[in-house]
Amino acid sequence: MTSPNILLIVADDLGFSDLGCFGGEIATPHLDALAHAGTRFTDFHSAPACSPTRAMLMTGTDPHLAGIGTMLEVAQPGFAGAPGYEGHLNDRVVTVTELLRDAGYHTLLSGKWHLGETATSIPAARGFDRSFALLPAGASHFAGEGLDRFSIVTTAYQEDGRPVDRLPDDFYSSDYFTDRLIAYLAERPRDRPFFAYLPFSAPHWPLQAPDASIARYRGRYDDGPEALRAVRLARLREMGLCPPDAVPHPFVDGQDWATLTPAQRAWSARTMEVYAGMVDRMDWNVGRVVEALRTAGDLDDTLILFLSDNGAEGAMVEAMPIVGKMIAAQIDAHFDNSLDNLGGPTSCCWYGPRWAQAATAPSRLHKSFPTEGGIRVPFFASGPGVRAGAISHAFGTAMDVPMTLLERAGLGFPADYQGRPVERPRGRSMAAHLADGGAPIHPAGTETGWELFGRRAIRRDQWKAVWMRPPEGVGAWQFYDLADDPGETRDRAADQPAQLAALVAAWEDYVRQVGVVEGPVSLFEIDAG
Repeated sequence: MTSPNILLIVADDLGFSDLGCFGGEIATPHLDALAHAGTRFTDFHSAPACSPTRAMLMTGTDPHLAGIGTMLEVAQPGFAGAPGYEGHLNDRVVTVTELLRDAGYHTLLSGKWHLGETATSIPAARGFDRSFALLPAGASHFAGEGLDRFSIVTTAYQEDGRPVDRLPDDFYSSDYFTDRLIAYLAERPRDRPFFAYLPFSAPHWPLQAPDASIARYRGRYDDGPEALRAVRLARLREMGLCPPDAVPHPFVDGQDWATLTPAQRAWSARTMEVYAGMVDRMDWNVGRVVEALRTAGDLDDTLILFLSDNGAEGAMVEAMPIVGKMIAAQIDAHFDNSLDNLGGPTSCCWYGPRWAQAATAPSRLHKSFPTEGGIRVPFFASGPGVRAGAISHAFGTAMDVPMTLLERAGLGFPADYQGRPVERPRGRSMAAHLADGGAPIHPAGTETGWELFGRRAIRRDQWKAVWMRPPEGVGAWQFYDLADDPGETRDRAADQPAQLAALVAAWEDYVRQVGVVEGPVSLFEIDAG
C-alpha cells in the first residue's frame, strides 16, 4: 500500500460526549461525517492532562521517559528535576515527526505544542518542516492589546522556530491555526506525502468564541449539568457507545443546580454556551481543512485521526493551592466576567466540575485524574485502510498513534537516532485493528500505568487499580472491574485482594520501568499535609 498522507487532529480538553458522533448536542457535522466514515473507539485513553498526552502522541512512549513526568507549570517549587521530569521533550526520545520527515514525508504543524520552549524541544527542532506553534499550555483565543496580563495565558507563538511579534487583529485561535495549515498544505511539494498535525487549543480555557458561534447555543443549557448528563448518557447508550446498564459515577464537587440562585444559573449556563460555541467553531474549521484536501485531490489518500488530549477540564486551575488564589485575583483585576461579556476577548472563565462531569459520564471525575473521566477520550480514525461505520471497544492509548502512523508509512522504530540510543515505544500499532477489527491492539495481560500529580492508576485487561489522596480518593488503592463497572462506582479491593495485589506489583514494576518519582512533585500537593 502506498504511504498515505496523514492528518492528526487534537482537541484540547474536549469531553468524551461533546461531539455529535459521541452523543453530544453540539453541532459538529464535519467531525461526525469523518467519524461515521471510519471507526470510533469507546475505550481509548490519554494521559490525565495535556502535555503528557502530547508526549505520548509524538514519541509512542510513556511521558515519564520523554521528559514530561509532570507538567512544568505546576511542578512544586524547588523540585530538583529527576530524569524524565525536564518539562520538555528530552534527548532520550525520537519523535514520529522526525522519523516521518527522514523517510520523505513533508511535516507540518499548526496549533498548540506544549512540549517545550528550549532550542532542542520546539517543533522546528523535532522534525517539522513548517510550524506555527503556540508553545505554552494556553493563551487568549483572541488577539489585541491588554490580553497578556494573565501569567497562565500569556501569548507565546513561533513560526518555523522564530518568534511571532504580532498576531492579526482578527486572530481567533481555531480560525488562524486552520488558516496557517491550509496555507502550508497549498505550498507543499506534490511529490511527497505529508504529515499534518492540527492541535487546536480549543476548547481549553479561557472559554472564548466568536459571538455568532455562542449565539447558536443561547438557552440550550438552562436546565443545568445534571439534565445534560442524563440526555448525553441516553444518547451514548442508544449509539452503542456505552453499556446500557452502566451506572454513572456520582457528581464530585460543585453545587447542585437546584441550589444555585437564578443569577448563578444564568452565569454558569452561559459558560457552557461559550464552550459549545468553541467546539462548534473548531468543527467548522475541520470542515475547512477537509474541503481544502478534497479540492486538492488529497482527501481519498489521507488517513485522518482525531482525539482529545484528556478528559474535560473540571477544576484543575482553581484547585491548585496558592496558584488558584493568584489566578482569581488576576481575573478580578484585569478581566470582565460579567454575564454579557462572557466569551469575549476580555473575559476569562471556565465552566467547572459539573459541566465537565456531564461530558465524561458515566466515567469518574475529569481532567488531571487517572480515573476514566480524566483519561478516556473520544478517538476515531478515518480514511484509507480504516473500516467504515464501525465502533471498536478495544483498549488503546495515545502511545499507539505514532506506532500506527509508522506502520502505515512502512517504517520501523530505530534502536538509536542520530548516534544516540532512544527509548523503545510502549505503544502498539492499530493498523491491523483499524483495517478489519479482528486482532486486539494490545494482547491479553498487557499492563498500562498512569501517574500525574501523585495520582496513580494501573490497568490489566478490564481490571484497574487507582490510588488518589482524599478527598477524591481514599489514600489507598481502589480496585475496579471496568467491564462490569465503567463508572468506577464499586470498589472491589476487599473482595479481590489477590487480583489487587498483582496489579499493585505491576504498578511497582511500572515505577521502576519509567522512573516515576512518587514523592510530591506538583502544586496540588502543597496543602496535602
